[in-house]
Amino acid sequence: MKEITAIELETLLDEGQQINMIDVREADEIATGKVIGAIHIPLGEVPARLGELDKTKPYTLICRSGGRSGRAAAFLEEEGYDVTNMTGGMLSWQGPIE
Repeated sequence: MKEITAIELETLLDEGQQINMIDVREADEIATGKVIGAIHIPLGEVPARLGELDKTKPYTLICRSGGRSGRAAAFLEEEGYDVTNMTGGMLSWQGPIE
């Protein structure tokens, strides 16, 4: 599984790179803020919402600490998606949030 740190992701975003990000945390966690531009698909909804994703696009997955996003990444990878897990999750994120 591919991985990226929060610092590496923030650097790419600061450089203006377009990153497709999915935050798999629950709604109450999202309420505290998420990476700007990330879409919210709770982990439990990922299988049912595959139709919203495009297999031709890479995705970076985010959660609180990197565990749930790692599980989502493993599942999506098995389904043929190009995914990267943000290690450390939002606990490591120092960039702006929305």
